[in-house]
Amino acid sequence: MILRDGAPPRPVAGPPPPSDSTVYDAIVIGSGLSGAMFARPLVDAGFRVLMIERGDWVPQDLRNREPAGSLELTPFFSADQTYRTVNGRRAALVRSSSCVGGAAVFFGGAVLRYREADFDSDPEIVGDSGACWPIGYEDLEPYYSLTEQALDVAGVSRADPTEPPRSMRYPQVARPLSPVSQRIAAAARTLSLHPSILPLAINYRGGPRSCVGCDRCDTYACAVGAKNDPASRLLPDLLRSGLTLKTNTVAVRFDTRGGEVTELTCYDRACNRWATYRARIFAVAAGSLATPHLLLASGLDRLNPGGHTVGRYLMRHCNAVVFGVFPRRPNGTGEFHKQLCFFDYYFGHPSVARPRGKLGVIQQIHPPPPGLVRAMLPSPLSRLACAVIPHMPGLVVIAEDQPQAENRITLDHGSVDRYGLPQPLIIHRYSPRDLEARRALVSAASRILRRAGAAFCYVRPIETFSHALGTVRMGDDPTTSALDATGRFRGLENLYVVDGSAMPTSAGVNPSLTLSANALRVGEHVTATLQAGVDSEQPTGSPYLASVLGLRVGHAHPQ
Repeated sequence: MILRDGAPPRPVAGPPPPSDSTVYDAIVIGSGLSGAMFARPLVDAGFRVLMIERGDWVPQDLRNREPAGSLELTPFFSADQTYRTVNGRRAALVRSSSCVGGAAVFFGGAVLRYREADFDSDPEIVGDSGACWPIGYEDLEPYYSLTEQALDVAGVSRADPTEPPRSMRYPQVARPLSPVSQRIAAAARTLSLHPSILPLAINYRGGPRSCVGCDRCDTYACAVGAKNDPASRLLPDLLRSGLTLKTNTVAVRFDTRGGEVTELTCYDRACNRWATYRARIFAVAAGSLATPHLLLASGLDRLNPGGHTVGRYLMRHCNAVVFGVFPRRPNGTGEFHKQLCFFDYYFGHPSVARPRGKLGVIQQIHPPPPGLVRAMLPSPLSRLACAVIPHMPGLVVIAEDQPQAENRITLDHGSVDRYGLPQPLIIHRYSPRDLEARRALVSAASRILRRAGAAFCYVRPIETFSHALGTVRMGDDPTTSALDATGRFRGLENLYVVDGSAMPTSAGVNPSLTLSANALRVGEHVTATLQAGVDSEQPTGSPYLASVLGLRVGHAHPQ
């Protein structure tokens, strides 16, 4: 067999691939938010860190505003990293992002904290899944604060009654509400709701990299670099501080011996060659689909007492977009829409009889840009849609979904890709409760838009895996979770999982900030462990937080 680029497939037997002579202190697989935040304390402490990234840098120029600049229309959603999915009775193909900075390069910048009760086991959500957070909000709060500072988040503290305590203010002031946002907020207040400002990792400080308020935010890489994503905000500083980044490099297999990972085999797509890398610590931050894919393909689940959970309990939020169609255009030219969020229904609402308990959040969102609609729909349907779009402000509903064992990523060993990895198969179906929660939030969002002046509403479910979580979850019980409270993969002393895979429940908000904060927490733990190994007198508390923020871990104070 010959690969498409002319390189031979990875040999099953024979001599090992050439090895990099360097023994790194840590190897991180994935350059997204979680990978970058995990690496930060290690790099700052002077450790040798290698980051492996499957894709390449996304250019920051005006081409990103073209219709082909959205998600899977770009070359950064890899055709050679495709997942077959079974969603109920339908089958589809899903492409995964492959670029420096990960999927966060294309996210809309919303960064919200989990609420304190999200770390408790709500029986209405957890059911018989055994999902249980081994940490509480107070353990993560200092890392939330540091992550908000690192991402230069713009927001308003104490903006809604559910907001948990915080030890630091947002580093940026939020952008003033646009007229359409003011209109929606006013309508919500007449319904006795409490609109609050959506915190965004976007630069409003002025200068050439400041936000221009365009409509190419969600699903687009920023043309001017105003989104504070990892590629724009985090990785350049890490590279200047000594991080080694290998792009266009596919992580294929872990090898283990004596209860430790010994090396990582990779394929360098740029050089068309195999290579192996060694380190004292390995961390996987490839995302909630690619991470279990690599672990299962390497057979590591067999070494873990909770290995049967690897790949299972896949969550993705039960989301939909509600567009209000207004008789007269409510949107001014160049208005920015993604500004509001509503937590009134987060823990349930008196008007909602079913389901009981937690529901989720409602957020403001842009309608799709006309250029993208023209590219996706045939004419004359696209002409009609483009005429209506300026009349369609939207709200997205994010319903917390239940962790279910049958929702999983598994492997088809009868079919392998060009790197010898078995074909991954995603099996997912929402529970009846998930769908009820989404319907309740859709109904609430529709009421807000109709009160703001919409003649009717159009609802479109979101079927992407952009919020995929939970496939290698943390927990206290070794028989029901693959990771311990430090993010360590049970059964192996030097392997950690630091992305959304580790999250036992999805809560009802965008997961980016929580998975980033948890990755920083684990990175600080690993940094302290390595420092203790270098210097037996090195304290093992929280040296990174103490030196950077002067915070005491476990003590959050409201402003």
